[in-house]
Amino acid sequence: MKKFGALALLMAFLMALAGCNTVKGIGKDVSAAGNGIHKGATAVSNKM
Repeated sequence: MKKFGALALLMAFLMALAGCNTVKGIGKDVSAAGNGIHKGATAVSNKM
């Protein structure tokens, strides 16, 4: 069962990597995710 989980994780990582195509693309994806988290945190902070 552990092998299946490791294989599934590896496949998900490879598919995500293939979707980015380049290191620059990965950087853009990570940056976009960070911006989304920042906006969400700011919205919650403003409601407090």
